Amino acid sequence: METWTRRGAAFDCVPQPAACCPDWMAELPDALPLSRLSIPGTHDSLSLFGGRRLRCQSWGLEAQLAAGIRFLDVRCKLWRGELRIYHLCTFQRASLRGVLRRTLRFLRAHPGEAVLMRIKEELPIFSRPGFAAQLHRCLLEEGQGCVWCREEVPTLGQVRGKIVVLEALAREVLGIPYEQLSISDAWNVLSLERKWARVRRHLEKAAGGDPSTMYLTFCSGNGLFTYPEQVARFVNPRCQQHLRRRAGQPVRWGVVIMDFPGSGLLRLIVASNGHGTAAPSTARVPSRHPRGRGDRRRGQHSSARCPSARTLLPAPRLRRATSAPGGQKR
Repeated sequence: METWTRRGAAFDCVPQPAACCPDWMAELPDALPLSRLSIPGTHDSLSLFGGRRLRCQSWGLEAQLAAGIRFLDVRCKLWRGELRIYHLCTFQRASLRGVLRRTLRFLRAHPGEAVLMRIKEELPIFSRPGFAAQLHRCLLEEGQGCVWCREEVPTLGQVRGKIVVLEALAREVLGIPYEQLSISDAWNVLSLERKWARVRRHLEKAAGGDPSTMYLTFCSGNGLFTYPEQVARFVNPRCQQHLRRRAGQPVRWGVVIMDFPGSGLLRLIVASNGHGTAAPSTARVPSRHPRGRGDRRRGQHSSARCPSARTLLPAPRLRRATSAPGGQKR
């Protein structure tokens, strides 16, 4: 099953995606909660540098969004008052402010879409004081009121044109608490077969589980004797084959988070939402993203940057009532 080509239906490590699907959420009903959707995402979304041991993606941020990715895994370190993007100790030549600006630029061009963004402090064992305060300031200043920072899972209609924050802070509440979600993130891979078995079990759990619960399945991994690209070459084709068995019927797979995803795998995840969702085209991703047909269908979304001003950031709330994060968190 594993092929060592640079581009396939399930695995793709070339700089530009083969699929372009910038407006697939615009086809879905407003009343759908995000927990009811199948959403393609990327693990360590900005990890483009660091060699094969650290590199997790080949597409830049704009290319991922245009291809249909709607979950971003963003990892930051506080450095001289700025939140910079890192993978372990390798700087990824980006900042959180820049990521927010670029994502909101995409959402202004495609106001029927929403982007889930997990924001995490990289290597929190060496946590710097002030990370949470700086994150709150950054979201407030760059979010332009288009950031969902409430604890409850919203409907799609509530967050069109917005970034939905999934945060992994220990005390403050700046979004949907990450540790309260159903997550499979067996990132330390000792056996590729066991890794895929855990991914498959959690995908089936998402397909038949509580529709009000958000499920996140990480297909990605790393290990002493393997690396992200090798894991993706093994797991992604098996994931595609598994999803293809139920192609043509609506299935909630939850958020499927991948390294080096291919266009065929993205197409299966998006199409599983049903409701007449358009499949990705095979056109190359343009450098500028024109408004899709979802804008014409939803003229109310294109009249303003944000449907509601009531989603402005709340003040940080200390002493979270939930328990300490479990062992699933990375």
